[in-house]
Amino acid sequence: MVDGQEVNESARPAGRIWLDVLYGEKDEAKAVGAMWDPNARSWYQPRPDMPGLDRWARLPDIPAVLAGEDRTFGSGLFVDLVPSTCWFTNVRSCVVQRDWERLRRMVLSRAGLICEACGRCEDSQTRRWLEVHERWDYTIEDDSYHQQLRRLICLCTDCHQTTHFGYATIQGRDREALENLCAVTGMTKQQALEHVEAAYKTWEILSAFDWTLDLTILTTAGLTLANPPSAADRPHIASRQLRAHGA
Repeated sequence: MVDGQEVNESARPAGRIWLDVLYGEKDEAKAVGAMWDPNARSWYQPRPDMPGLDRWARLPDIPAVLAGEDRTFGSGLFVDLVPSTCWFTNVRSCVVQRDWERLRRMVLSRAGLICEACGRCEDSQTRRWLEVHERWDYTIEDDSYHQQLRRLICLCTDCHQTTHFGYATIQGRDREALENLCAVTGMTKQQALEHVEAAYKTWEILSAFDWTLDLTILTTAGLTLANPPSAADRPHIASRQLRAHGA
């Protein structure tokens, strides 16, 4: 996604020098000569060797399967509550913004621009977008606690909200999240409620430990890591955000 919009690769005329311009940098890029193609939804360099545009030169695409990634891990739709001691370590906060956009573009492209849980595409009328979600594996070995990134998956806004059921509840959207869980999985309401209850019990157990991040599948792909909040800082950040939502 560039400039806040998903790029239509097939609409890119051949031979153009395409640029990766983040939304917050579009005015800077335009000022030094970058031009916008509304059909391709992308910025480009109109002539070779234009000074000032090198910083937005498009980097090579990320491989469609990351080394060590297990695309069978955590398939389908389920409530996937992140332990409170792991909050604010989502991939978006763990890589620099430009690499995040490259990563997001790859995940959505390999999914065929549809949600991997429900099979729906984006719909601007209902404000359903495609988003990237992490599948984490939590393992305990010899008193060591590892939060390992195993897979990245493309989910629509509705399925992503269901997955983060706790956050949906804080926002007062738990009813919609539960209804979507039933619609996608075929669960009855009672089954869905039991599923959510089991997810919370697992969350309570995992939240008792501090976890060490393992982002090997990102570093082996050559992505540049940012510095997420430390385990000690995450609870304080979480408390501030919960208070902001009136929880």
